[in-house]
Amino acid sequence: MQFAVPAPWRRIVLVVLLLGLASCSSTTFFYNRLDFLVPWYVEDYVDLDRMQEVFLEEQLNPFLDWHRREELPRYVETVDLIEDAVSDSLEEEELLAIQEDFEAAYRRLEARGMEWMLALGGELTDEQMDEFLDSLQERQEEFEEEYLDRDAEEFVQDSYDNLVDNLEDYLGGLGKEQEMVARRAAEDLVRADAAWLDEQSRWLAQLRVFLQREPGWEERLKTAVAVREQNFTPEYAAAIEHNTQVLYQTVSEIINSRSEKQDKALREKLGELREDLLALAAQQVD
Repeated sequence: MQFAVPAPWRRIVLVVLLLGLASCSSTTFFYNRLDFLVPWYVEDYVDLDRMQEVFLEEQLNPFLDWHRREELPRYVETVDLIEDAVSDSLEEEELLAIQEDFEAAYRRLEARGMEWMLALGGELTDEQMDEFLDSLQERQEEFEEEYLDRDAEEFVQDSYDNLVDNLEDYLGGLGKEQEMVARRAAEDLVRADAAWLDEQSRWLAQLRVFLQREPGWEERLKTAVAVREQNFTPEYAAAIEHNTQVLYQTVSEIINSRSEKQDKALREKLGELREDLLALAAQQVD
């Protein structure tokens, strides 16, 4: 089974994914309940019986143990990289280095996560697999209704609101000039929601074939996941690249124009996240 981040925003999501933990009321509270939250998320797509729930728990335990022991210390290093980058003028090259850290973390997480997803996929009945695929299709239709019905003005406003909300999570309220920078960025973004949803639809069609679970389906699915982005249309890939550059420039400009109050808020946020990650990494796994 594959749960995908909307591709037009994936690179940007990767830059803020780790920091997103800091938006929770308690990073440690959230992380220490992943053994409950992941099955809950899975069952949003397919109902498991009791034996399958136990099987999933057995599969998740080594995965979560690996993540705590090996990945959390790496996340601390990434926070250090971010703190160092914002200590002076933040350059786009530094944002690229941070992105590369997140890309590598995402690939590791995807590779290890595929192990328990595929194992669980092998335990589902045909009826449950149909339920899972129907849930994905329903979610696809919800996305189409949510995104494709927007006109150009609504797209710009949504993009602006999302950008400002993310920045204010770490800087506090933006100033008027910073808001103007964010507005210009939103207006400069290339709309790619239709291309994303088209790619997503084609991916779901592929999944329906893979999840017939003919012999060797696991390796074929792993390969398809690994090369998925290579199959994006040139226009779609160009839109992602353009939007990435726009957002990098915008984030750099706004962070570099931060006030003393915003700088304090940013450093406190990063410091709290670093402390939480260190504490989590030091905890023993039950």
